Amino acid sequence: MPFQRLLVTGGAGFIGSNFIRWVLSRHRDVSIVNLDLLTYAGNLESLADVDAKYGAKGEGRYSFVHGDIRDFDLVAGLLAGTPSAHPLIRSSAHPPNRPTAQPPDSVVHFAAESHVDRSIMGPVVFVDTNVRGTVALLEAARAELTARPRDFRFVHVSTDEVYGSLTATDPAFTEDTPLAPNSPYAASKAASDLLVRSYPETFQFPAIITRCSNNYGPYQFPEKLIPLMVTRAMRDEPLPVYGDGLNVRDWIHVDDHAEALWTVLQGGQPGSVYNIGGNAERPNIQVIKRILGQLGKPESLISFVTDRLGHDRRYAMNSGRMQKELGWTPRHTFEAGLAETVRWYAENRTWWERVLSEAYRAANALYLEPAK
Repeated sequence: MPFQRLLVTGGAGFIGSNFIRWVLSRHRDVSIVNLDLLTYAGNLESLADVDAKYGAKGEGRYSFVHGDIRDFDLVAGLLAGTPSAHPLIRSSAHPPNRPTAQPPDSVVHFAAESHVDRSIMGPVVFVDTNVRGTVALLEAARAELTARPRDFRFVHVSTDEVYGSLTATDPAFTEDTPLAPNSPYAASKAASDLLVRSYPETFQFPAIITRCSNNYGPYQFPEKLIPLMVTRAMRDEPLPVYGDGLNVRDWIHVDDHAEALWTVLQGGQPGSVYNIGGNAERPNIQVIKRILGQLGKPESLISFVTDRLGHDRRYAMNSGRMQKELGWTPRHTFEAGLAETVRWYAENRTWWERVLSEAYRAANALYLEPAK
């Protein structure tokens, strides 16, 4: 059966918001509830067009709930289709205490702390959100399926960083590559991956794990490499480049990732892992120079800085399983996708300037507080 009633966690973030937009714009029989705590990288402005078209004043297929994935009672209510009178609920399509039309038949789990540099400064919150939050979701979903059995899928969105680092001559990561995370962020995601993996084995729970390469595209928070370099170059500020700039990443356009996740949700096998890559390995310095060329800015803006602690040298993803079993391949070339992304930031300066001036500064002190 198709899975059409989605609970998306972390849907106000970069990948989650683009996934929601992609699905709703292409599948008119799908409804989505978006659960997000709105930490520093979550931004409802990224979904303003979605809410206007698909929310309560539009087609009624989208609603937003402000809440924490670690709140078991809140998540349990959403999975049952009967959200509680939780003080954090703010839903455009379903006011508090009003049951949703039908309980969700799937969870797509994006919610996570996701920035390596921040994990080095403050690892605790990464473990708390990424590990404890994931197990809370799993337990709530398992309890719901025990009480009301139904066809269901739980898609856990992870990262290539759990595999560790490759040398220049190593073959690309496959789903069978041992996990060897090298940063607190990657370690927290690997831990959550292992928890998700255990549930199909122990409880016959219908979970699937996806691991993607570096995403790029519109609405990405300007601390990640591409939007950081674009926004700084547009303001003629120095572009900080770690080490020698020759660290290699595989890049995938966020829309290609969204399509891959939808494909996995509909056709993936519970208990499986699927790598999702863009077939676009590039050294960081090459990406940065291309951005400068597209903006007409001089390479003299590049400023090499001390390398990041534990900086992985190379990531590369083998997406053969996705292609062979599910028929998915990325549609964007990196060059065309990057040019489109640079244009988006040039045309949406108000969005990223507001994100920089408000969300980033407001989060700095809060971010390093111990988890409660």
